[in-house]
Amino acid sequence: MHALKAKIDTGARSSTLHAFDVQTFARDGRRWVRFKVHPVQRSTRETVHAELPLHDERLIRDSGGKEQLRPVILTTIEVSGERWPIELTLTNRDAMGFRMLLGRQAIRGRFVVDAGRSYVTGRRNGLGKLAAKKDARKGAQP
Repeated sequence: MHALKAKIDTGARSSTLHAFDVQTFARDGRRWVRFKVHPVQRSTRETVHAELPLHDERLIRDSGGKEQLRPVILTTIEVSGERWPIELTLTNRDAMGFRMLLGRQAIRGRFVVDAGRSYVTGRRNGLGKLAAKKDARKGAQP
């Protein structure tokens, strides 16, 4: 499990994880996705390699109106000690300030957003933790 700094984005329907070198492939008759993540904001020092079952592929429109077909994974997120499953789309967010966006579907019914405040759970305690099922052969997880 790795801690990631995430931005709550009520304008975004889906949640997104910064990923690069994204490749889909077949394993045991199922579709999988292999990708890399730089978990620390504004740093490329640490790289996490992951392989997970591909949950779906979706056409996502970014904030600039551009559509992109993105792979979707299932994972578990932890925020302030509370854990729940979410879907994450994978895309390169190198130019963006946050490695992860939590959209409306991920937080619906769990949190109320105060747009005038930041880090309400603290800078350390508020970090989301992302967990995924380990690949039994590789032991990789984001």
